[in-house]
Amino acid sequence: MPRSVNKVASRAKRRKVLKQTRGYFGRRKNVWTVAKNAYEKGLQYSYRDRRVKKRNFRALWIQRINAAARQHDMSYSEFMGLIHNKGIELNRKALADLAMNHPDAFAAIVKELKK
Repeated sequence: MPRSVNKVASRAKRRKVLKQTRGYFGRRKNVWTVAKNAYEKGLQYSYRDRRVKKRNFRALWIQRINAAARQHDMSYSEFMGLIHNKGIELNRKALADLAMNHPDAFAAIVKELKK
């Protein structure tokens, strides 16, 4: 008796992966084994980079706060130390937004810290 294989399910699985790899360069888009490896690697990268994205944004916020604080003759570490000592409950995301889009509000915070 011949071996029974589920051709429909196998083909569906392949079509699903090949659909996901549309737009890739070269054989990564249309050769099953290459496309499968590229697809799985892409999933690994997306899992990893969802966490790296958070690190990158925090670094960006710190750079923006540092640049704005230095315009007021303070370093980032001095600024954050005074923020915590004065009990001002603003996170880095909010402070970076104030530094970039509302410099007058950021200057008011620095003025409050220097008192």
